[in-house]
Amino acid sequence: MTTPPLLTDAHALALHRARSTQDALFLHAAAADEVQDRRAMVNKSFTDAAIVTGHPAFWAEQVPSAQVVAASETLPLPVASHDLVVHAMALHWANDPIGQLIQCRRALRADGLFLGVSFGGQTLHELRACLAEAEVAVSGGLSPRIAPMAELRDMGGLLQRAGFALPVADAMTLNVEYRDAWHLMRDLRAMGESNALQNRLRHPTRRAVLTRAAELYQSNFATPSGRITATFELVFLTGWAPDESQQKPLRPGSAQQRLADALGTDETKLRN
Repeated sequence: MTTPPLLTDAHALALHRARSTQDALFLHAAAADEVQDRRAMVNKSFTDAAIVTGHPAFWAEQVPSAQVVAASETLPLPVASHDLVVHAMALHWANDPIGQLIQCRRALRADGLFLGVSFGGQTLHELRACLAEAEVAVSGGLSPRIAPMAELRDMGGLLQRAGFALPVADAMTLNVEYRDAWHLMRDLRAMGESNALQNRLRHPTRRAVLTRAAELYQSNFATPSGRITATFELVFLTGWAPDESQQKPLRPGSAQQRLADALGTDETKLRN
């Protein structure tokens, strides 16, 4: 069997995260608020939480009693050691996202809760388009610049493949205004979210490419006030470690009432 190519350069990603600043982690703050809300809606107390993240200093403050571990390829979480595992803002950089979810499920006790949050496929779609058009126009080709983040439906499918019960995936979109594209790119650097793709260019991008991208961004995505907007999609994943106490779907054919009767309509056969 051949080893699949790596998506992320782990060393570069670690360097980028190390130079991030707490002030720039406002998207993490929004994600943390939503995670706390989802945890609060569950009528159950949790005593052994773990958080998987690339920004441990920030997330350790959100759940002070939790064990915080780095979002490495192999997670240092013993089997059945936690009743809550949060995978926080790191899944979009994982070389093996399904492997990350399986490890989180294995770390949960029966009926333990998994909460995940990550950037989704609509994130930075404006910047992607402008960089691609600018690079083709100036350089005559394309190079990998922004991680290919998964769509909502795909993320929900990953939960099922990882063996979680009662899987749910939903998304929240945040539209953030910036002074210009240069301001946005500086903010991404401060977030630790700049280009860490394995197949990225290994030399600085030509200034002409970035200048052209900034012009395209201003032309296509400016607000009436002259600022630009950037889209960030946060995808939230919820699943449970399987347990006999959980609700189970009814067997096919076990319904006690016809759907047509419930809808007050006539039942007709499909044509062959």
